Amino acid sequence: MSTPTLRTDEPASARLGTLAAQGATGALSTETGIVYLAAGHVVHVESAVTPDLGDLLTHSGALAPDGWWEAIDQAGRRCRVGRQLVDSGHLAAGALELCHLGALFDAAYFVLAHDGPALRFRPGAAHWLGAVRSVPVDTVLRESRRRRELLHRIWPEPAVDRAPLARVPGPDATDLPVRRGRTLAQVDGVRTAAQIATALACRTFHTLVELRRLAAAGLVAPAAPLIPGPSSAPSPAPASAPATVSAEPGPTPRPLAPDEPDTALLRRLLHALEAL
Repeated sequence: MSTPTLRTDEPASARLGTLAAQGATGALSTETGIVYLAAGHVVHVESAVTPDLGDLLTHSGALAPDGWWEAIDQAGRRCRVGRQLVDSGHLAAGALELCHLGALFDAAYFVLAHDGPALRFRPGAAHWLGAVRSVPVDTVLRESRRRRELLHRIWPEPAVDRAPLARVPGPDATDLPVRRGRTLAQVDGVRTAAQIATALACRTFHTLVELRRLAAAGLVAPAAPLIPGPSSAPSPAPASAPATVSAEPGPTPRPLAPDEPDTALLRRLLHALEAL
């Protein structure tokens, strides 16, 4: 059995570049998720703050939930869930690739956007989904930077990404676009962006775009920390679930509603597929 390399405080992007040059296969863990590599290319990314591929497929209507769990049961331990979905006729190969790329880039932003340290690399580790579409490391890093720059242009304060958020009293919040209004309705002084996205059953990056727009409009801001007094104790901020590799194949099911379509994102993913 291969021994995992341990944390060296090397930035995840630099470590990924080294692994890509080496043509490595395995799983690179960071503080916010895991990047899976095969022959130096990214084949999957998972993060605790983004919906998994099963959620995206089943709630978009592209795949029935029974078909998803049937593939998990039959091929999860062999790391061939994606191939099983296509071979069984549950899903067209193109639809799987498109949704997979969307999930990969969405999770990669949260794993790589702040370029934290690489915690460990487990050589030979494979994701239960199996091979769907590999993406060059440079492409994943470039898209993560693009998303970070987009959010910075909307509102330059990254504290909105992770802190509990509260409404700002005073500004007029009427006549907001539907998605932005739904997002604002979930801001309660306790939830973080990731928790709001889960409540809305939306991709976390899409929710973050709306939250940054709300912050730019003066409608939301990071909640002020509770100052402890003689009769009160500070309440800890809710923490995101740690990103781990499950011992059992398949994601943990949770009730979600369909997300709204993002035509521009789908168009970019289609172009990426054609380029690859």
